[in-house]
Amino acid sequence: MMTNIPNNLQDARDLLSAEGFKVGRTWYHGTSSTLVASIQEYGLKRSGDRALKQTAKKIMATIGNSYTETIEPVFLTQSKELAYYWAEQKVKERAAHNGGEEAPAVLAINLPEAMNNSVKPDVGAASLLMIEGNDFLEQVSNLYTAHGFKAPLIDPAQADRLDYLNKLGMAYINADIDAENLELLV
Repeated sequence: MMTNIPNNLQDARDLLSAEGFKVGRTWYHGTSSTLVASIQEYGLKRSGDRALKQTAKKIMATIGNSYTETIEPVFLTQSKELAYYWAEQKVKERAAHNGGEEAPAVLAINLPEAMNNSVKPDVGAASLLMIEGNDFLEQVSNLYTAHGFKAPLIDPAQADRLDYLNKLGMAYINADIDAENLELLV
């Protein structure tokens, strides 16, 4: 189970039911503390971690391959606890490439209604969930059982698209998010 989750981010007890995570108007995004100042100034940008993109580009050039940068959406979740999980993953990923001291950071996002209606279930995450060593499904199962619910049995390759949003708390928006819509929680 995720450990050391700050008390102000422990929201699964309020969000979870047998049907999954409630969806409201507020979304959350997990990231690294070193990216927060830029995010607070410029907002959340699609494919926004320039340092990791540059590292990938250098690695590919070193081994003689070309690198084509893709534009990824902004990944969201309706749970602060799940955002913290993803923040921890971002910190680990950056530490492996950049070293340095970083900490998990979680942002609350309140979108204008038109943008809120553009949030979609992150079905593309199926490939991420099938990577060996990824423990996200175990983490989600632990949240369900810790709060008295049966953990969902989800086959990422065959799950209903709404299961990604409702049962796994995985969503995205294919748009940049202005800084005025963001609040740093930790």
